[in-house]
Amino acid sequence: QVQLVESGGGLVQPGGSLRLSCAASGRTFSIHAMAWYRQAPGKQRELLAVITSDGSTNYPHSVEGRFTISRDNAKNMMYLQMNDLKPEDTAVYYCHVNADNDLGYTMAYWGEGTLVTVSS
Repeated sequence: QVQLVESGGGLVQPGGSLRLSCAASGRTFSIHAMAWYRQAPGKQRELLAVITSDGSTNYPHSVEGRFTISRDNAKNMMYLQMNDLKPEDTAVYYCHVNADNDLGYTMAYWGEGTLVTVSS
């Protein structure tokens, strides 16, 4: 099992920045890729950024250049730096990892989310 706790959400004005954090605990040695998702009211959950165990990153076109994902394996932390935030970035942001359970199967784990509100 892997437990994930997000932090860093809040209210920010358009054009502002926020840095989200995700703290992982449990079987962190079994974590493979890590990712950030978000879900706005009435919309499907959307993938924002992925970072692999070797540090390779990938972003959808919608956030590329504004959002940066990073991870600190020694601290079992993942981050999402968000710049130039827009009202349409308002959503609950979720941390996600793929990790092996004690039977060796790769499972998906989710945090409970942190709310980001972009408004003046």
